[in-house]
Amino acid sequence: MPFHRPALSPATQRAGARRFLRPFQGLLAAAVCVLAAAPVQAQVDLGQVTQRWLDDALQRSLPSQSTLRMEVSVGSLDERLRLAPCARVEPYLPPGARLWGRTRLGLRCVEGAARWNVYLPVTIKAFGPAWMLAADVPAGAALAASDATGVEVDWAAEPSPILADPSLWAGQVAARPLKAGQVLRQAMLRAPQVFQAGAQVRVVAQGQGYAISAAGQAMSAGAVGQTVRVRMDNGKVVSGIVNDDGTIGINL
Repeated sequence: MPFHRPALSPATQRAGARRFLRPFQGLLAAAVCVLAAAPVQAQVDLGQVTQRWLDDALQRSLPSQSTLRMEVSVGSLDERLRLAPCARVEPYLPPGARLWGRTRLGLRCVEGAARWNVYLPVTIKAFGPAWMLAADVPAGAALAASDATGVEVDWAAEPSPILADPSLWAGQVAARPLKAGQVLRQAMLRAPQVFQAGAQVRVVAQGQGYAISAAGQAMSAGAVGQTVRVRMDNGKVVSGIVNDDGTIGINL
């Protein structure tokens, strides 16, 4: 005779299912924990969003006649971060940061179930013409045009600006001992000293349509472009800027 399985009530079926799944409940719970701990990727491509924003920002910030060759290197986020899905990410430059050298770019989720804000490391390189010392230069020595040769370097490698025009460094004085192979930057040089402290100098005060000249005594050594204090013959102390001809200029 054929075997007929007796029909089971719904309650009996549910009880049997529970008995069948009981040995696997621990495994199911573990699987849920693993999925919850897995990193959740944002729905947008952060790399593409970042690169596009950087390209546009650099194009806007550089003058049209600039000869600098820009290179952008985008780092990666901390692997420990768990970012919720986001439909729109907005890059921005944090306060105090600039697109130059080693910096960082902010990324914030503006359209998603959970808002988040992270920072991405970025390196901006700007290759352009510069001048490299051909030999050592002692501190206090004036530079001549023949002391350096033209090269191409990363302007953004150091904070101090590059002196790309020879007129900006020829005749300037080494602020410290300089080595052959160093690229000339603003912080390495200073203007030559024009007079010593205590020297007699002439102060020229200029106003609207007139100028007054008087003698005084410099209270400190002075170089072109520096602000110095001068004690006038009547005892009054004034401050002015040292001109190329050694006079002290004051605008009234």
